[in-house]
Amino acid sequence: MKPRFLMTALTTVGAIVLLSVMALPVAAQAPKPTTAATKAWTAPKTSWGDPDLQGIYTSDDYIGLGMNRAQQYGTRQYFTEEEIAAREKTIQTTAERDAVEFATPGANVGQGPPNHWGERARRSPRQTSLIIEPENGQTPALTDEGRARQAMYTRQGAGTALPEDSWEGYTYYIRCITRGIAGSVIPVIYGNGTEIVQGPGYVAILQEMVHEARIIPLDGRSHLRSTMRQWSGDSRGRWDGNTLVVETTNFSEKSYFMGATDHLTVVERFTRVGPDTIEYEITLSDPTTWTKPWTAMMPLRQRQETLYEFACHEGNFHIMSGMLVGAQKQVP
Repeated sequence: MKPRFLMTALTTVGAIVLLSVMALPVAAQAPKPTTAATKAWTAPKTSWGDPDLQGIYTSDDYIGLGMNRAQQYGTRQYFTEEEIAAREKTIQTTAERDAVEFATPGANVGQGPPNHWGERARRSPRQTSLIIEPENGQTPALTDEGRARQAMYTRQGAGTALPEDSWEGYTYYIRCITRGIAGSVIPVIYGNGTEIVQGPGYVAILQEMVHEARIIPLDGRSHLRSTMRQWSGDSRGRWDGNTLVVETTNFSEKSYFMGATDHLTVVERFTRVGPDTIEYEITLSDPTTWTKPWTAMMPLRQRQETLYEFACHEGNFHIMSGMLVGAQKQVP
């Protein structure tokens, strides 16, 4: 979310030191956090009576956690207090290392930017993975069609280009067109800001990544007809108590999230659970990609910061032209 981070995406949070928990009973894990202050807190309302979610939030505390749960945690959703303490120590050590202005004499240095140009976690996550359903914290098995589609996208997404490839063969990700709704919220190494603005009957959600916005009606209108497809789908919202529920369908066949395309349905839930925290939950289903739906969850923390323009140029001409020229010069 800081301007110096917006142009660089090369590194992730440093290696995390975890305590072994194989022998710990499930009861030892840290419970889902609740504090006296949170219990006494009352969710604010807008002047027209809707729950007030407005503000700038980030998911960067969950950078490096991983979508899927490490095998040693099994079905355990939360870290123990000891594990959280170890992660906090690693975060502190990383921050101290980032603050060093000059390389040690004789140290190896690279040509790329320093690690701290990427966004860092500022506190330890409590969850052992982003995925909370299925219970094992793993993405469900892919269908045969899903595996084939994912393999094709991985090749393109890696930036490889064969001599017969053209600009049409590059994905929307490389061409800086969109990151999609799910790809914009899931934490990566930079650009993790989300701004929520509300008005009577509408909610606007602006993603820092590729600076794209969704204007979501709350008036109960139907989705667009099935023949109308969009990069980020067609979103419709409603209130379930204090929770904003957003359902998105009508994705383009050129859209993509972990293999899913035009058959994808996304249901997001935004619940303000504290003065500076929204609990964000996202459920994805696509019977042509996964054998069953799955759900990820994480907190979005409010920050008193500003979202700056994400300077990824649509078409990404400079890098794409270079890759195409390089492909033409490849030796068979």
